[in-house]
Amino acid sequence: MNGDWLTRGRDGRLSVYQLSGEAVRCRAERAPGGPWTAPRQVGGDQRLHPFLALGQGADGYVHLVSWRPTVKGEAGLVHSTHFRPRLAALDWNPVGHPDKKGDRTGPPAVAVDAQGRAHVFVRNKAGGVSMLAQKEKGGWDPWRDLGGEDVHDGLAAVTGESGRIELYAAVPGGVLHWRQEEPGARPVRQEPLRAPVRPGTLYALATSADRTTLFHTGTEGELCAWRPGDKPVTLLDSAGHGPVSAVRCELDGHDCTLLAQRSASGRVAFAAYPTEQESAGAWWTESGPRLTVDARVCLATDEDGRVVAATLSPSTGQLLLTRRKDEPGLALEAWREV
Repeated sequence: MNGDWLTRGRDGRLSVYQLSGEAVRCRAERAPGGPWTAPRQVGGDQRLHPFLALGQGADGYVHLVSWRPTVKGEAGLVHSTHFRPRLAALDWNPVGHPDKKGDRTGPPAVAVDAQGRAHVFVRNKAGGVSMLAQKEKGGWDPWRDLGGEDVHDGLAAVTGESGRIELYAAVPGGVLHWRQEEPGARPVRQEPLRAPVRPGTLYALATSADRTTLFHTGTEGELCAWRPGDKPVTLLDSAGHGPVSAVRCELDGHDCTLLAQRSASGRVAFAAYPTEQESAGAWWTESGPRLTVDARVCLATDEDGRVVAATLSPSTGQLLLTRRKDEPGLALEAWREV
Protein backbone atom coordinates (compact mmCIF):
# COMPACT_ATOMS: atom_id res chain seq x y z
CA MET A 1 0.00 0.00 0.00
CA ASN A 2 1.17 3.50 -0.82
CA GLY A 3 -0.24 6.37 1.26
CA ASP A 4 -1.87 6.75 4.65
CA TRP A 5 -4.26 3.84 5.18
CA LEU A 6 -5.44 5.16 8.58
CA THR A 7 -7.66 8.20 7.94
CA ARG A 8 -10.15 10.46 9.74
CA GLY A 9 -13.36 11.32 7.92
CA ARG A 10 -15.39 14.55 8.00
CA ASP A 11 -17.57 13.06 10.74
CA GLY A 12 -14.54 12.39 12.97
CA ARG A 13 -14.60 8.62 12.52
CA LEU A 14 -11.37 6.78 11.86
CA SER A 15 -11.10 4.30 9.00
CA VAL A 16 -8.57 1.65 8.03
CA TYR A 17 -8.08 0.37 4.48
CA GLN A 18 -6.40 -2.95 3.72
CA LEU A 19 -5.70 -5.27 0.84
CA SER A 20 -7.43 -8.62 1.17
CA GLY A 21 -6.71 -11.11 -1.59
CA GLU A 22 -8.02 -9.56 -4.80
CA ALA A 23 -10.07 -6.87 -3.03
CA VAL A 24 -9.79 -3.82 -0.80
CA ARG A 25 -11.61 -3.76 2.51
CA CYS A 26 -12.41 -0.94 4.91
CA ARG A 27 -13.17 -0.86 8.64
CA ALA A 28 -14.47 2.24 10.41
CA GLU A 29 -15.42 3.42 13.87
CA ARG A 30 -19.16 3.30 14.50
CA ALA A 31 -18.70 6.60 16.35
CA PRO A 32 -15.55 8.64 17.07
CA GLY A 33 -13.57 6.71 19.65
CA GLY A 34 -16.14 3.91 19.69
CA PRO A 35 -16.25 0.29 18.50
CA TRP A 36 -15.39 -0.64 14.94
CA THR A 37 -17.41 -2.15 12.13
CA ALA A 38 -16.57 -5.45 10.49
CA PRO A 39 -14.48 -5.19 7.28
CA ARG A 40 -16.46 -4.25 4.16
CA GLN A 41 -15.36 -4.59 0.55
CA VAL A 42 -14.64 -1.32 -1.25
CA GLY A 43 -15.57 -0.52 -4.84
CA GLY A 44 -17.67 -3.53 -5.78
CA ASP A 45 -16.70 -7.05 -6.85
CA GLN A 46 -14.06 -6.18 -9.44
CA ARG A 47 -10.91 -8.31 -9.14
CA LEU A 48 -7.76 -6.32 -8.34
CA HIS A 49 -4.02 -6.84 -8.35
CA PRO A 50 -2.38 -6.48 -4.89
CA PHE A 51 -1.62 -2.75 -5.20
CA LEU A 52 -3.37 0.11 -3.42
CA ALA A 53 -2.65 3.84 -3.35
CA LEU A 54 -4.57 6.20 -1.09
CA GLY A 55 -4.90 9.97 -0.83
CA GLN A 56 -7.25 12.13 1.22
CA GLY A 57 -8.43 15.62 0.39
CA ALA A 58 -9.19 18.52 2.70
CA ASP A 59 -12.86 17.60 2.25
CA GLY A 60 -12.17 14.29 4.00
CA TYR A 61 -12.90 12.19 0.91
CA VAL A 62 -10.53 9.27 0.37
CA HIS A 63 -9.37 8.46 -3.17
CA LEU A 64 -8.21 4.93 -3.89
CA VAL A 65 -6.29 3.68 -6.93
CA SER A 66 -5.35 0.13 -7.89
CA TRP A 67 -4.44 -2.04 -10.86
CA ARG A 68 -6.96 -4.51 -12.30
CA PRO A 69 -6.35 -7.30 -14.83
CA THR A 70 -7.84 -6.61 -18.27
CA VAL A 71 -6.84 -9.01 -21.05
CA LYS A 72 -4.13 -11.65 -20.69
CA GLY A 73 -0.79 -10.05 -19.81
CA GLU A 74 -2.25 -6.55 -19.49
CA ALA A 75 -3.73 -4.38 -16.76
CA GLY A 76 -5.35 -0.98 -16.24
CA LEU A 77 -5.67 1.44 -13.38
CA VAL A 78 -8.97 1.92 -11.54
CA HIS A 79 -10.15 4.67 -9.18
CA SER A 80 -12.76 4.87 -6.42
CA THR A 81 -13.86 7.61 -4.03
CA HIS A 82 -15.02 6.96 -0.47
CA PHE A 83 -16.99 9.96 0.80
CA ARG A 84 -17.91 8.81 4.31
CA PRO A 85 -16.61 5.88 6.39
CA ARG A 86 -20.08 4.45 7.02
CA LEU A 87 -21.19 4.77 3.37
CA ALA A 88 -20.29 2.49 0.49
CA ALA A 89 -17.48 3.72 -1.74
CA LEU A 90 -18.07 4.35 -5.43
CA ASP A 91 -17.53 1.40 -7.76
CA TRP A 92 -14.07 1.07 -9.28
CA ASN A 93 -13.86 3.19 -12.44
CA PRO A 94 -11.26 2.41 -15.16
CA VAL A 95 -8.90 5.35 -15.74
CA GLY A 96 -6.51 3.85 -18.27
CA HIS A 97 -2.81 3.08 -18.54
CA PRO A 98 0.17 5.49 -18.71
CA ASP A 99 1.29 3.81 -21.96
CA LYS A 100 -2.27 3.35 -23.31
CA LYS A 101 -1.99 -0.40 -22.78
CA GLY A 102 0.34 -3.01 -21.32
CA ASP A 103 1.01 -4.76 -18.05
CA ARG A 104 1.47 -3.12 -14.66
CA THR A 105 4.32 -0.61 -14.65
CA GLY A 106 4.66 -0.10 -10.90
CA PRO A 107 2.76 0.79 -7.73
CA PRO A 108 0.76 4.03 -8.14
CA ALA A 109 0.60 7.00 -5.78
CA VAL A 110 -2.22 9.52 -5.36
CA ALA A 111 -2.61 12.98 -3.84
CA VAL A 112 -5.64 15.31 -3.75
CA ASP A 113 -5.42 19.08 -4.30
CA ALA A 114 -7.34 21.87 -2.57
CA GLN A 115 -10.14 21.63 -5.14
CA GLY A 116 -10.66 17.93 -4.36
CA ARG A 117 -9.06 16.69 -7.61
CA ALA A 118 -7.17 13.40 -7.40
CA HIS A 119 -3.75 13.26 -9.06
CA VAL A 120 -2.53 9.76 -9.90
CA PHE A 121 1.17 9.09 -10.45
CA VAL A 122 2.74 5.90 -11.77
CA ARG A 123 5.95 4.83 -13.44
CA ASN A 124 5.68 4.35 -17.22
CA LYS A 125 7.44 1.79 -19.43
CA ALA A 126 10.18 4.32 -20.24
CA GLY A 127 11.17 4.43 -16.57
CA GLY A 128 9.85 7.94 -15.93
CA VAL A 129 6.64 9.12 -14.26
CA SER A 130 3.22 9.76 -15.79
CA MET A 131 0.34 11.65 -14.17
CA LEU A 132 -3.44 11.55 -14.54
CA ALA A 133 -5.49 14.34 -12.93
CA GLN A 134 -9.21 14.74 -12.35
CA LYS A 135 -11.04 17.70 -13.83
CA GLU A 136 -12.76 19.97 -11.32
CA LYS A 137 -16.20 19.31 -12.84
CA GLY A 138 -15.78 15.60 -13.46
CA GLY A 139 -13.82 13.35 -15.77
CA TRP A 140 -10.07 13.18 -16.24
CA ASP A 141 -7.46 15.14 -18.17
CA PRO A 142 -5.21 13.19 -20.57
CA TRP A 143 -2.18 11.34 -19.24
CA ARG A 144 0.90 13.55 -18.94
CA ASP A 145 4.49 12.31 -19.12
CA LEU A 146 6.43 14.17 -16.41
CA GLY A 147 9.80 12.77 -17.47
CA GLY A 148 12.42 11.17 -15.28
CA GLU A 149 14.43 8.02 -15.76
CA ASP A 150 15.26 4.83 -13.83
CA VAL A 151 12.53 5.61 -11.28
CA HIS A 152 12.21 3.08 -8.45
CA ASP A 153 9.01 1.81 -6.86
CA GLY A 154 7.70 3.77 -3.87
CA LEU A 155 6.65 7.16 -5.25
CA ALA A 156 5.76 9.69 -2.53
CA ALA A 157 2.94 12.09 -3.47
CA VAL A 158 1.92 14.85 -1.06
CA THR A 159 -0.39 17.87 -0.91
CA GLY A 160 1.19 21.00 0.54
CA GLU A 161 -0.62 23.40 2.86
CA SER A 162 -1.10 25.56 -0.24
CA GLY A 163 -3.22 22.76 -1.73
CA ARG A 164 -0.71 22.19 -4.54
CA ILE A 165 0.70 18.75 -5.31
CA GLU A 166 4.30 17.59 -5.05
CA LEU A 167 5.89 14.28 -5.99
CA TYR A 168 9.15 12.60 -4.97
CA ALA A 169 10.72 9.59 -6.70
CA ALA A 170 13.88 7.68 -5.80
CA VAL A 171 16.38 7.09 -8.61
CA PRO A 172 19.97 5.81 -8.65
CA GLY A 173 22.01 8.41 -6.80
CA GLY A 174 19.20 10.57 -5.49
CA VAL A 175 15.59 11.75 -5.51
CA LEU A 176 13.63 13.51 -8.26
CA HIS A 177 11.14 16.21 -7.23
CA TRP A 178 8.15 17.70 -9.06
CA ARG A 179 6.00 20.59 -7.82
CA GLN A 180 2.88 22.40 -9.04
CA GLU A 181 3.52 26.11 -9.44
CA GLU A 182 -0.22 26.86 -9.74
CA PRO A 183 -3.35 24.89 -8.76
CA GLY A 184 -4.26 22.41 -11.48
CA ALA A 185 -1.02 23.01 -13.39
CA ARG A 186 1.34 20.35 -14.66
CA PRO A 187 3.92 19.60 -11.93
CA VAL A 188 7.32 20.99 -12.89
CA ARG A 189 10.54 19.09 -12.28
CA GLN A 190 12.71 20.82 -9.69
CA GLU A 191 16.33 20.54 -8.64
CA PRO A 192 16.91 16.91 -7.54
CA LEU A 193 18.48 15.65 -4.35
CA ARG A 194 21.85 14.08 -5.08
CA ALA A 195 22.47 11.62 -2.25
CA PRO A 196 22.41 7.84 -1.84
CA VAL A 197 18.84 6.81 -0.96
CA ARG A 198 17.35 3.40 -0.28
CA PRO A 199 14.43 2.73 -2.63
CA GLY A 200 11.08 2.14 -0.96
CA THR A 201 11.78 4.42 2.02
CA LEU A 202 10.24 7.74 0.89
CA TYR A 203 7.53 9.49 2.92
CA ALA A 204 6.51 13.13 2.36
CA LEU A 205 4.69 15.45 4.78
CA ALA A 206 3.49 19.06 4.55
CA THR A 207 5.40 20.88 7.30
CA SER A 208 4.86 24.63 6.65
CA ALA A 209 2.87 26.99 4.47
CA ASP A 210 5.15 26.62 1.44
CA ARG A 211 7.28 23.54 2.07
CA THR A 212 7.07 19.81 2.40
CA THR A 213 9.60 17.54 4.07
CA LEU A 214 10.73 14.26 2.57
CA PHE A 215 11.85 11.53 4.96
CA HIS A 216 14.07 8.81 3.52
CA THR A 217 16.69 6.30 4.57
CA GLY A 218 20.25 6.60 3.36
CA THR A 219 22.35 3.64 2.25
CA GLU A 220 24.09 3.53 5.64
CA GLY A 221 20.77 3.17 7.47
CA GLU A 222 20.45 6.80 8.56
CA LEU A 223 17.00 8.44 8.57
CA CYS A 224 17.17 11.78 6.78
CA ALA A 225 14.85 14.76 6.30
CA TRP A 226 15.06 16.91 3.17
CA ARG A 227 13.26 20.10 2.24
CA PRO A 228 13.90 21.14 -1.36
CA GLY A 229 16.24 24.11 -1.46
CA ASP A 230 18.14 22.91 1.62
CA LYS A 231 20.61 20.13 2.25
CA PRO A 232 19.31 16.86 3.72
CA VAL A 233 19.67 16.51 7.48
CA THR A 234 20.35 13.25 9.30
CA LEU A 235 17.86 12.87 12.14
CA LEU A 236 18.89 9.55 13.67
CA ASP A 237 19.51 5.97 12.65
CA SER A 238 16.52 4.27 11.09
CA ALA A 239 14.66 2.04 13.57
CA GLY A 240 13.97 -0.61 10.92
CA HIS A 241 13.38 -1.19 7.22
CA GLY A 242 10.87 0.51 4.96
CA PRO A 243 9.41 4.02 5.13
CA VAL A 244 8.40 5.81 8.29
CA SER A 245 4.90 7.15 8.87
CA ALA A 246 4.68 10.75 10.02
CA VAL A 247 2.07 13.19 11.31
CA ARG A 248 2.10 16.74 12.61
CA CYS A 249 0.53 17.13 16.03
CA GLU A 250 0.55 19.35 19.08
CA LEU A 251 2.63 18.05 21.98
CA ASP A 252 2.60 20.14 25.15
CA GLY A 253 1.67 23.24 23.15
CA HIS A 254 4.33 22.79 20.46
CA ASP A 255 3.92 21.99 16.76
CA CYS A 256 5.75 18.69 16.46
CA THR A 257 6.38 16.04 13.86
CA LEU A 258 5.90 12.49 15.10
CA LEU A 259 7.55 9.59 13.30
CA ALA A 260 6.75 5.89 13.64
CA GLN A 261 8.40 2.80 12.16
CA ARG A 262 8.43 -0.93 12.76
CA SER A 263 11.77 -1.43 14.48
CA ALA A 264 14.31 -4.20 13.96
CA SER A 265 13.04 -5.78 17.20
CA GLY A 266 9.54 -6.01 15.71
CA ARG A 267 7.93 -3.37 17.94
CA VAL A 268 6.75 0.12 16.94
CA ALA A 269 9.33 2.87 17.48
CA PHE A 270 8.28 6.51 17.91
CA ALA A 271 10.35 9.70 17.66
CA ALA A 272 9.17 13.33 17.89
CA TYR A 273 10.78 16.71 17.38
CA PRO A 274 9.67 20.34 16.79
CA THR A 275 8.47 20.59 13.18
CA GLU A 276 11.25 21.64 10.76
CA GLN A 277 13.71 21.87 13.66
CA GLU A 278 15.71 18.71 13.08
CA SER A 279 18.66 20.26 14.93
CA ALA A 280 16.69 19.82 18.17
CA GLY A 281 17.34 16.09 17.89
CA ALA A 282 15.11 13.05 18.13
CA TRP A 283 15.35 9.53 19.57
CA TRP A 284 13.35 6.35 19.27
CA THR A 285 11.11 4.95 22.00
CA GLU A 286 9.61 1.50 21.39
CA SER A 287 6.05 0.55 22.26
CA GLY A 288 3.62 -2.35 21.97
CA PRO A 289 4.06 -6.04 21.19
CA ARG A 290 6.39 -7.62 18.64
CA LEU A 291 4.78 -7.66 15.21
CA THR A 292 5.06 -9.85 12.14
CA VAL A 293 7.74 -8.99 9.59
CA ASP A 294 5.15 -7.65 7.13
CA ALA A 295 3.42 -5.39 9.67
CA ARG A 296 2.86 -1.78 8.67
CA VAL A 297 2.39 1.23 10.94
CA CYS A 298 0.39 4.40 10.23
CA LEU A 299 -0.29 7.61 12.16
CA ALA A 300 -3.25 10.01 12.26
CA THR A 301 -5.01 12.35 14.67
CA ASP A 302 -8.55 11.91 15.95
CA GLU A 303 -11.27 14.56 16.13
CA ASP A 304 -9.82 15.81 19.45
CA GLY A 305 -6.36 16.21 17.93
CA ARG A 306 -4.93 13.20 19.79
CA VAL A 307 -2.36 11.07 18.01
CA VAL A 308 -3.59 7.64 16.93
CA ALA A 309 -1.23 4.88 15.82
CA ALA A 310 -2.29 1.67 14.08
CA THR A 311 -0.44 -1.43 12.95
CA LEU A 312 -1.70 -3.85 10.33
CA SER A 313 -0.24 -7.28 9.60
CA PRO A 314 -1.33 -8.49 6.14
CA SER A 315 -0.32 -12.10 6.82
CA THR A 316 -2.54 -12.37 9.90
CA GLY A 317 -5.07 -9.58 9.36
CA GLN A 318 -4.36 -8.34 12.88
CA LEU A 319 -5.13 -4.65 13.45
CA LEU A 320 -3.78 -3.00 16.61
CA LEU A 321 -4.53 0.55 17.76
CA THR A 322 -3.36 2.98 20.42
CA ARG A 323 -4.03 6.65 21.24
CA ARG A 324 -2.18 9.32 23.12
CA LYS A 325 -3.32 9.71 26.71
CA ASP A 326 -4.70 13.03 27.90
CA GLU A 327 -1.56 13.93 29.83
CA PRO A 328 1.77 15.68 29.15
CA GLY A 329 4.31 14.07 26.85
CA LEU A 330 3.69 11.25 24.44
CA ALA A 331 2.19 8.70 26.83
CA LEU A 332 0.12 6.12 24.92
CA GLU A 333 -2.77 3.94 25.95
CA ALA A 334 -2.29 0.17 25.93
CA TRP A 335 -2.36 -1.29 22.43
CA ARG A 336 -5.60 -3.13 21.71
CA GLU A 337 -6.74 -5.38 18.91
CA VAL A 338 -9.59 -4.04 16.80
